[in-house]
Amino acid sequence: MKLYKLFILVLCFCSTAQAQNPDEKTIQSISEYIMMQGTAYDNLHYLCKNIGPRLSGSVQADKAIAATVNMLKQAGADTVYLQPCMVTHWERGPRETAYAYVNAKQKRQLNICALGNTVATPAAGIKARVVEVKSMQALHDLGIAGIQNKIVFINIPMDPRYIETFLAYSESGIGRRAGPAQAAKYGAKAVIVRSLASNIDTFPHTGVTQYNDSFPKIAAVAVSTADAEWLSTQLTKYPATEIYIKTNCKIFADKASFNVIGEIRGTEMPEQIISVGGHLDSWDLAEGAQDDGAGCVQAIEVIHCFKKLNLQPKRTIRAVLFMNEENGSKGGIAYAQHAEITKEQLIFALESDAGGFTPRGFSLQMNESQMAKVKSWSPLFYKYGVYHFVSGHAGSDVGHLHKLGTALAGLMPDSQRYFDLHHAANDVFEAVSKRELLLGAVNMTAMLWLVSEYGL
Repeated sequence: MKLYKLFILVLCFCSTAQAQNPDEKTIQSISEYIMMQGTAYDNLHYLCKNIGPRLSGSVQADKAIAATVNMLKQAGADTVYLQPCMVTHWERGPRETAYAYVNAKQKRQLNICALGNTVATPAAGIKARVVEVKSMQALHDLGIAGIQNKIVFINIPMDPRYIETFLAYSESGIGRRAGPAQAAKYGAKAVIVRSLASNIDTFPHTGVTQYNDSFPKIAAVAVSTADAEWLSTQLTKYPATEIYIKTNCKIFADKASFNVIGEIRGTEMPEQIISVGGHLDSWDLAEGAQDDGAGCVQAIEVIHCFKKLNLQPKRTIRAVLFMNEENGSKGGIAYAQHAEITKEQLIFALESDAGGFTPRGFSLQMNESQMAKVKSWSPLFYKYGVYHFVSGHAGSDVGHLHKLGTALAGLMPDSQRYFDLHHAANDVFEAVSKRELLLGAVNMTAMLWLVSEYGL
């Protein structure tokens, strides 16, 4: 009898605890619905397999806009519309070619791809001696005497000591972002950059480079990490090694395009807007599944879940699929400019642009009081695998809202495998786990629900 009474007491306590924690109950319903009936994985399959690569300015980007408009309507958004923006239009052209000539007897083809927004080589290609640098300082130290009329090989590996791989990416990325322009200043004929990948593989990883209008514009390519290792070894033995490169890319005038937006109107404070999104464009080498099809379909899933569960947000929920993040950020800029001109009350913006891997936390870019409030909700997320609420960069697209005073956050998935796929031909649908993708959408939806209920 005593055990029976104890059992009843425990049941009563649990029932009372549930009644005292309505947010836990709501988030549990969000999780159960998305994990059982979420549409993000199917939407991603369509985006990857029916449309494929979605570089801004391309026909596929236009098709992706039309497709995601339809997805948002099917998700039940109250309003779906397009926001105009002029985007960068760069085309790779026919496949690039590169050979290393180590000596009279050895010729090896290299796995390369042109960096985004780069100019092409002359039609006949470029052949020259290659000089290796392992830091930007080493490049500057060589100067004109060591670089002029040569092909510069910028070999800066991602530092494996960083457990947070985005830190390694940011640090090593200077070679890709600024290396070609700096090498051109000293008279280089072309640049080869080691791919920004965490591991050794045969895939070249593209990404944007930034020219300086004060210097000549020269062709720039990425080489796979496996070939970078090989080339570095050969140069220690044969300093007179030559490389031949031929690329066929071209940049055109900016092209009219759109951000895709879907909204659920708030019931009490509709003028206060909470946005969530990713970028719809991708590089042209693959399907852009992790970067950033995942973030887009997760944002659509937020709308879908709110509507299917009949959750009534007090504030307006807005899903934004940005265009042109990869090689211009014109969509994010246009979104922020429109908000500034129209004086929209964008109180919170969440971005998912770190892949559809298992969510681990949120990076918070906001003031101390807002951060304290978000962190007070952290126990609600533990059950769903999210433990880290840290100060940090929220994302490239929402980052343009920082000057407007908008509180920003970025979903932080596990990052260990992201740079195996980032900007490379293996960023395909098959590399995405349905369960991990949906779990990210669960945590994003939970965060938006809490901000909608309580504000910041």
